Amino acid sequence: MEKIRVVELFAGVGGFRIGLSKASKRFDVVWSNQWEPATKSQDASDIYVKRFGDNNHSNEDIDRVHIEDIPKHNLLVGGFPCQDYSVAKSLSQSKGIIGKKGVLWWNIHKILRYSEHRPEFVLLENVDRLLVSPASQRGRDFAIILASLSDLGYIVEWRIINAADYGMPQRRRRIFIMGYKKSTSLHKKIRSSDPKEWLLSSGTLAKAFKIDMKKASDVDVFEIEGGLDKITKTFNKKGGSSPFQNSGIIIDRKVLTSKAYPSYDGKKVVLKDILLHEKEVPEEFFINGDMKQWRYLKGAKREKRFNKTGNFHYSYNEGSMIFPDSLDAPSRTIVTGEGGSSPSRFKHVVKTKSGRFRRLTPVELERLNMFPDNHTEGCSDIRRAFFMGNALVTGVVEQIGKSLVSQLNR
Repeated sequence: MEKIRVVELFAGVGGFRIGLSKASKRFDVVWSNQWEPATKSQDASDIYVKRFGDNNHSNEDIDRVHIEDIPKHNLLVGGFPCQDYSVAKSLSQSKGIIGKKGVLWWNIHKILRYSEHRPEFVLLENVDRLLVSPASQRGRDFAIILASLSDLGYIVEWRIINAADYGMPQRRRRIFIMGYKKSTSLHKKIRSSDPKEWLLSSGTLAKAFKIDMKKASDVDVFEIEGGLDKITKTFNKKGGSSPFQNSGIIIDRKVLTSKAYPSYDGKKVVLKDILLHEKEVPEEFFINGDMKQWRYLKGAKREKRFNKTGNFHYSYNEGSMIFPDSLDAPSRTIVTGEGGSSPSRFKHVVKTKSGRFRRLTPVELERLNMFPDNHTEGCSDIRRAFFMGNALVTGVVEQIGKSLVSQLNR
């Protein structure tokens, strides 16, 4: 079978590669890039090389990579850095596509635009907040991405997927963006068929993650007009909600978008299914001190707080979280600050059969993202947790990869 040559950008510790390798032997990563700015240590790249070898792996700032050094490939994948869209910041503080790391989108665009052999397919991942960024012009950043891909000759579909909705062990909502180049058979197939049908039932993402057709909303249709500079200045300038729903497709700047609801009745993996036996957990992951601070941080709050200078106070309200975490449901989303022993509202805490409370180990965090056990071994526990907070659920990529191969085989 003909190989699908893959280039993996912003590779992290290899989530896309793992998912695609599980999907089909046809996927062959021919070049990868991982670079973490503003730090001397390149731990993620080191782990990537340790697991996959250093052949055609680049540990260089992508902005400095010469496009001609990137080999010919069929599929470009990447979870481009999402700090500027992250839910860890309030939306009003998010700088969006003009942010320091948000501009890395233009490295993807540059590769697609100027490569001698533009890839047939593109598969990108980001946080779901991308659809409503920035707060002042909700949806503008996504409109720029869609318009620029459309102008490069791609039909693009997208879908926000919560891994737990499809039986996976973590509640992690991410947007996946799939592009088809003008010269491909799938591009032609979409043009010759009903795009609504592709979006809702017959497309790559729809086949990978079925939706409830009875609940599917009406499809909204609109066009993204003007050059990218005009879109930047005027898109949704009057305010209001983003026009982009959680699924959609764009063809020649014409957008079709609708609200999709998941449909799944298969096996479901929950938190208790991935936990190590209590005897296998190192002692440092057990909470042996006073639980008072943990309970305070996890609990509801309605209190008066003062600013740093003490000049004025404000009312602070916060709802409670389930504590300890439920073992009979998928886990909450892993965040980059999951590691370390200090009490935190966002870290997972489970109660063992013996009645002790503990944090999750690096192996358990890897399992929640469906990585192989000890994939990130060799770094500190804090760094390993950080990597999993940045990673994707590889099972989602696996399903998309299987669906794409199936489409190409038809």
